[in-house]
Amino acid sequence: MNRQLISYILVAIIIAILPAIGAYPIFVMKVMCYALFACAFNLLLGYTGLLSFGHAAFLGGAAYATGHALAVWGFSTLTGLLFGTAVAALMGLVMGALAIRRSGIYFAMITLAMAQMVFFFFLQAPFTHGEDGLQGIPRGTLFGLDLSQDINLYYVVMAIFIFGYAICWRTINSPFGQVLKAIRENEPRTISLGYNVDNFKLLVFVLSASLAGLAGATKALVFVSATLSDATWQMSGMVILMTLIGGMGTFTGPVIGAIIVVVLENKVGEFGRFLSSTTGIEWFKVLGESVTIVIGLIFIICVMSFRRGIVGELVHKMKAGKA
Repeated sequence: MNRQLISYILVAIIIAILPAIGAYPIFVMKVMCYALFACAFNLLLGYTGLLSFGHAAFLGGAAYATGHALAVWGFSTLTGLLFGTAVAALMGLVMGALAIRRSGIYFAMITLAMAQMVFFFFLQAPFTHGEDGLQGIPRGTLFGLDLSQDINLYYVVMAIFIFGYAICWRTINSPFGQVLKAIRENEPRTISLGYNVDNFKLLVFVLSASLAGLAGATKALVFVSATLSDATWQMSGMVILMTLIGGMGTFTGPVIGAIIVVVLENKVGEFGRFLSSTTGIEWFKVLGESVTIVIGLIFIICVMSFRRGIVGELVHKMKAGKA
């Protein structure tokens, strides 16, 4: 058993006992959903070199599909999750088939344009309830577990996250993953070796969309709602931020980035109010209420100090030390 596998097992054990040591289950489940979303996006940007500005469409699309299937059609929880993931995969197939014909900034702009089309469809479609969103999505049961209990849902979300992370790990550590890295490093040379790079790009795009959809479907269960905020371009920007801060092209980087961003979103305000009350400086309270400014400052610091992201820099220094 290698060190990497042992470390993954230890991390899984730590996640499993977090509720027992006082961690708020909903908060940790939110982190796991966004971490899976970031890992899915990392397959495209970190390992294939494709910058998508439209991945929120898959997160939001799967959330709406799962919510509607559970609340209106009466699907079982497992069927609803699979349905939402399948909808995201189909969206990825359509968007990917159009976007992979271009590269670079043109690829990014095409994905952004199509994601905005999806957003405005969700805004006007009757089944999404517009700006009110889908509320009161039933969690149901899964394998005999009553998911209305947060602790039961916690371990289901944990299992889903581990499953999605394992898919990402297996994808990269396979011949398919090696071709993706070759496309990222030198696409013309990969073509000269006889690979149909468009097929590989489409496959990884659909896989990434499916995993992003799985994250969105799971998030709909956690918060028993699906809203437009999951499908906005700001959410697409947020997952890019998570990946870059943590370190694109690394396995654990997107997870670390997701933890940092979600913690900042939820705790910066409390910390700002605490500093303001203890020091009497009102500026801390104002800064704490401006979460996007704080996240932006941290992003600037990371870009200037950690060009490869936090995990990327650590890995680079470790390799340099061994050399």
